Amino acid sequence: MRMGKKKQPTYRVVAADSRSPRDGRFIEIVGTYQPRMEPSVILIDNAKAVGWLRNGAQPSDRVKKLLEVSGAWDAFTSGKSVEELQAAQDAEKAAAAAAEMSDA
Repeated sequence: MRMGKKKQPTYRVVAADSRSPRDGRFIEIVGTYQPRMEPSVILIDNAKAVGWLRNGAQPSDRVKKLLEVSGAWDAFTSGKSVEELQAAQDAEKAAAAAAEMSDA
């Protein structure tokens, strides 16, 4: 769903019926995307997104890329919960930081 002023778009990532128009009726807001910020801001509730994907929602190509960036797509394809995936990513970051500190 496109929002914002003229030439300054922001987008809502929504769960909607495929027959609804782009800016028409939707079921639930899943997140937002602000492409004009530097760097682009992607705020997606991964738990909601994974829930909709598991219920059969089909994301558009662009939304699929946004879900990949946010980590929701990895949680969906791996079958793990969003919390488990986030904990694993945090552990990897901590290990990388510890390795960097020991090298210095």
